[in-house]
Amino acid sequence: QVQVVESGGGLVQAGGSLRLSCTVSGNIFDINAMGWYRQAPGKQRELVATITNGGSANYADSVKERFTISRDNAKNTVYLQMNSLKPEDTSVYYCNVKGRSRTYYINFNSWGQGTQVTVSS
Repeated sequence: QVQVVESGGGLVQAGGSLRLSCTVSGNIFDINAMGWYRQAPGKQRELVATITNGGSANYADSVKERFTISRDNAKNTVYLQMNSLKPEDTSVYYCNVKGRSRTYYINFNSWGQGTQVTVSS
């Protein structure tokens, strides 16, 4: 089993910062990519940022120059540093992990439960 646990969400004023963490554990052989997605009420889930094992990052246009994704491969952890937060960033943020299980090297695509980020004006 693969467990994905997010932390770091909360309530912050506009212009403030939050740092989200996502730690993966379980029967993992390796992790290929990790990312953050978000879904606000009445809206579709959207990609926020992804990062490959080699450190190549991609960002949604709406968060470029404000958010930074990073990972610690040794800890199987991905971070999302969110600066200059705006009310429109309010959403549930989900961690996504793609990798391979130790069991026959089967691919997995796992999600965390989500962490609420609320930005007040």
